[in-house]
Order: sequence, then C-alpha cells, then structure tokens
Amino acid sequence: MHFEILVEDQSGAITVGIILQKIFGPNNQTYTYKIHPYKSIGRLPANLIGQTDPEKRILLDRLPKILRGYAHSLQHIEAAVLVVVDLDRRDCLQFKQELVNLSIKCCPSLRVLFRIAIEEIEAWLLGDQRALKKVYPSAKDSVLNSYIQDSICDTWEKMSDALYPGGSAKLKTLGYPIIGEVKNEWAKNISPQIDINNNNSKSFQVFCSGVRRLAGIAT
Repeated sequence: MHFEILVEDQSGAITVGIILQKIFGPNNQTYTYKIHPYKSIGRLPANLIGQTDPEKRILLDRLPKILRGYAHSLQHIEAAVLVVVDLDRRDCLQFKQELVNLSIKCCPSLRVLFRIAIEEIEAWLLGDQRALKKVYPSAKDSVLNSYIQDSICDTWEKMSDALYPGGSAKLKTLGYPIIGEVKNEWAKNISPQIDINNNNSKSFQVFCSGVRRLAGIAT
C-alpha cells in the first residue's frame, strides 16, 4: 500500500516520517510513502477551488487542488492520503469536520485520513518525556512537569522553555529561520527515541491507530 503524506512544516514531516518507520517497520507487508512538507498551514478556501501557486507551499490553501490530483493519479493503485496538521487554537471537532467535508466534496472516492496534533506536533515529543530526557538530560524538569499533555498552552514555546538556553523569549528574538531549525533538531533527535506504544499524547495515539487501521496492521 502506498501513502501520500502532507504535513504543514518541515519539523512535522521529520517527526511523522520517523514515527511511520516505527509503525511499518515490524510488519511483513510492504508499505511505501512519500512525505510532502509545506511552509505553513494556511486556511481552507471557501470556494473549494484553492490557490494554485505551488511556490507558496501553503497546505490548506492548495488542499482542494491537491486532493483532486491524487483522486486522479492514485485511482488505479491501493493508496491513501494522510494529512497531518496542528490544531493551534481552532475548535478541534469543527476543524476536523471542515477537513472531512472538503474531502467528501472534492474527491469522494479517495481514501483520506486527517490527523490533528493538539495543540502542536511538539506535543507528540513531549508525550514521551523519557525519550526527551534521554536526548536532553538537562531539560528543565520544572517546565516539563508543568506541561499539561495536549493542552492549548503555546506548546512549542513550552518546549523551548524546557530545552533552549534563554527559553522561548530568547528564541523569539532570533526569529525564523532559527526557530524552524531548532524545531527540526528536536524532531530529529527525540522522535527516534519515542516508544510509539507508550506516549501520553492522545492525539499521537489517535494518529498511530488511524495509520494502522488504514494500513490493515493489527494492533
């Protein structure tokens, strides 16, 4: 089975790629996938047409066109599309329904799985603090202990306060691309250590179970 995977940014793509290796690795069946990182999440277009400028690399703006393209290109193979985005400060149920409605209207025959990291994909890294502390043993326990899993709390800033010298305040003064580079480093270092069967993030668990179900992998 083949998966086309859309992720809103590079650090998310790194995390998702490593987690998928863990999900698919122990199984005898062969799975293929291609991950497409975007530059930002954007917003769903009201007219379901979307922007067509591929250079901007904004995920939701282009999603209707992307899904219609996959409905055509994947129709003769066993395949699915996986879309992974951050919730940020949206209403989760409403956002998920909007995504599902778009998929139904644009490409009803295409197998599409939407998964939402709550609040941000850094919550998945914080969901296994054993893995995090293995890589970053000097991480501030006071900050980690104050984190409420999958809460709306400026998650990447919380992680910065635990891991980055000077915390999120210092990192924000540096701005992008430094912030993106630091997030990529966290993803590369922590994700390989994560135990996918023991992660406190509910949104991470839902991601893993959804991929296994779509792939036909027994739990």
